[in-house]
Amino acid sequence: MAGEFALIERLLNQAGVASAMPAPGLLLGPGDDCALIAPPENGTAWAITTDMLVEGTHFLATDDPENLGWKTLAVNLSDLAAMGAKPRYVTLAVALSADDASSGWVDQFFRGFSTCAQQFGVDLIGGDTTRGPRTFCVTAIGSVQPGQALRRSGAQDQDDIWISGNPGLAALGLAYKLGTTTLAPTLAALASKALHRPLPRVALGLALTGLAHSCLDVSDGLLQDLGHITTASGLAATLHQAALPATPTGVNDALWQHCLLGGGDDYELLFTAPAAAREALTALSSQLDLPLHRIGQMHADGTAGRINLLDAQQQPIDLASIRQGYDHFA
Repeated sequence: MAGEFALIERLLNQAGVASAMPAPGLLLGPGDDCALIAPPENGTAWAITTDMLVEGTHFLATDDPENLGWKTLAVNLSDLAAMGAKPRYVTLAVALSADDASSGWVDQFFRGFSTCAQQFGVDLIGGDTTRGPRTFCVTAIGSVQPGQALRRSGAQDQDDIWISGNPGLAALGLAYKLGTTTLAPTLAALASKALHRPLPRVALGLALTGLAHSCLDVSDGLLQDLGHITTASGLAATLHQAALPATPTGVNDALWQHCLLGGGDDYELLFTAPAAAREALTALSSQLDLPLHRIGQMHADGTAGRINLLDAQQQPIDLASIRQGYDHFA
């Protein structure tokens, strides 16, 4: 098989790095001990995030490598979107088996990774390869005006709570994949796409600066991630069951509630905004052709960090039986 450095050169050529014009602000790209990037312009700051995907925890050995390549990058770009940052650069560190490196598996993985990078206008500027169990670690770098960065701690009393897209579908796709539920073919295809090809809401994140008070992406479950906002902001939250995305046709209500509220892996944006922003957000939803669901409200009365879910009669629903989200060490 070809050696490590031949593999790196092959992948960089596949990404077009070797022949492409340098990205704006990139002073030195892959091939040296470090990449060099110029300081951000016009008073902006770097937003930097790192995420890791490990076989057996985040994906299965049988997963399609091209989809996995896409998702490996997409979940990191979602973090930048949640801060209202513009994606600029990424690094990629991979651990692979010898068979992965010598077969077409890694080329398929990198095809998906590169497709995602091209779609969202980011440049691969470095990384690392090693031999070991399949593991992928991306560091993504974006730019944002510090005063406009969307933070978890910015929610205010009486803010509306919003979520984008189709939360719950990814967890439903996982249940279908693992054989714990059956789905109609059309819904199965939608759920599988949500699981394997998540779309980082970069355009929405950029548009929310100046509109939203707080934001994060839903990776570990709606309830758990909303809890990060309530705790960081020192507020409580009330969700309205009737305002949540409806149970898809043919899906058990209890299963859907678990997928929607505790499933995670959606990479949709969960954000809070004042009531005065409702008209602008409705227009933004139409502009981006992206559903934006207003699902509840933040409030200062009550225990900070507490989340209530009310039914159609405004009676509280017991959340104790609902999985609260994913925790690697729970």
